Amino acid sequence: MTNSIKEPYLLTPGPLTTSHATKAAMLRDWGSWDDDFNQVTADVRTQLLAMAEAASGEYACVPMQGSGTFAVESALACATDPNDKVLVLMNGAYGKRAAQLLHMMGRRYVTLDKGDYLPPQPNEVAVLLEQYPEITSVFLVHCETSSGILNPLEAIAEVVHTHGKTLIVDAMSSFGGVPISLAKTPIDVLVSSANKCIEGVPGFGFVIIRKALLEAGKGRAHSLSLDLYAQWEYMERTGQWRFTPPTHTVVAFQTALAQHREEGGVRGRCARYTRNRDALVKGMRAIGFGTLLEDGWLSPIITTFLSPNDPAFEFNAFYAALKSRGFLIYPGKLTEVESFRIGCIGQLDAAVMETLLVAMQDALSEMGVFLSSHSRSA
Repeated sequence: MTNSIKEPYLLTPGPLTTSHATKAAMLRDWGSWDDDFNQVTADVRTQLLAMAEAASGEYACVPMQGSGTFAVESALACATDPNDKVLVLMNGAYGKRAAQLLHMMGRRYVTLDKGDYLPPQPNEVAVLLEQYPEITSVFLVHCETSSGILNPLEAIAEVVHTHGKTLIVDAMSSFGGVPISLAKTPIDVLVSSANKCIEGVPGFGFVIIRKALLEAGKGRAHSLSLDLYAQWEYMERTGQWRFTPPTHTVVAFQTALAQHREEGGVRGRCARYTRNRDALVKGMRAIGFGTLLEDGWLSPIITTFLSPNDPAFEFNAFYAALKSRGFLIYPGKLTEVESFRIGCIGQLDAAVMETLLVAMQDALSEMGVFLSSHSRSA
């Protein structure tokens, strides 16, 4: 994919590189209460339910202004009662953030902390649900972008469902790029964002939630602006957002949804992202970088690479060298080892990855860093 505007490619988990058509959709101004914009909002909500394979009579889609974390917070506040106890599965920064949100809300919770990169296992979840029968809900991050791991959603969902608990899934970095079917997988709440695999721009997230659970959340919110039930009730009654919506972002997202369909939907997009990842990982290992994760846990969203031991390697210098060549990468978020991350999502293809690999070799040569090849993860 050519970058005709000469902007840097964003090799991140979002915000990400968007198409010219998506950018162009933001050139028009919209009235936030106008019927034309209300129809855009209604169309977006309908399309998201269809993408999730969620029955409209059973589930609702509620957009929420702000970053993805705003949507996660609003979902947690609505789907959990102050008397509930939540099991938070964590293997990175976003599971930890969910625990922090619950703490700020005064909700009770227990955690299964797997460290930087190990996946929570279904049998471990089952043991905890039996050990703590008072647990009412389980929170899981599907793709934990701290490491790039894709956690075993379907298997964990079956365990949670068997025990009669509510499953809340942060699918921020996977929805739209990795197949998820609410018709096949027992998920009660799914949260994602405009600026991830659907390739929109930042400005709002959305919550797909069982209507019965949403209605039970009336009055639970700890925040006026993040009250998911109130947002849904107002949209159902008026077609409008409760407070000023990010109009340009919503219209750009509708355009991005059309491009998503044209590419073959979730499976088509997943195929491109997987090709991106495969080209990236193969090339990076050939240069001499090791991956944090074994191949079986690599997601098509973002990959974490271990920083080399060469004393000439310094991440900030490496970042600057790549930026000067038109690529923005991501620093690592691991606590135990030095690392950095490279995203595979957005308006990128394998040809862009090949160009990145050439730029990477040039940058390393400029820095005086010399590596030996890695055949697999470290």
